[in-house]
Amino acid sequence: QLQASGGGLVQSGGSLRLSCVASGSIFRLNALGWYCQAPGKQRELVAFISSGGAANYGDSVKGRFTISRDNAKSTVYLQMNSLKPEDTAVYYCSLGSYSGAYYYSNYLGQGTQVTVSS
Repeated sequence: QLQASGGGLVQSGGSLRLSCVASGSIFRLNALGWYCQAPGKQRELVAFISSGGAANYGDSVKGRFTISRDNAKSTVYLQMNSLKPEDTAVYYCSLGSYSGAYYYSNYLGQGTQVTVSS
């Protein structure tokens, strides 16, 4: 089970840190990802991190967002800086696998709403 938290309302240029706790003992063996879905749009992969800690980012968030993981706490984080109104979406964490720059989601958790005001 994946439970995301940390969303909220923030002004443009502000920051938020999302957290996602995963239950179960296989956390450290899996890649982890964050998706976002804005109203009327398809779900989009924001970032993912391999079991070894290598991170990949979508073009729209490169240089602004940072994904990290703490295997001891079974938690994945998404530090979101320099937020823009277009970042407004529901953010979901995911447990999956990867091959090179491609991420494959096996399980999607509950989302947390991020709203960025202009």
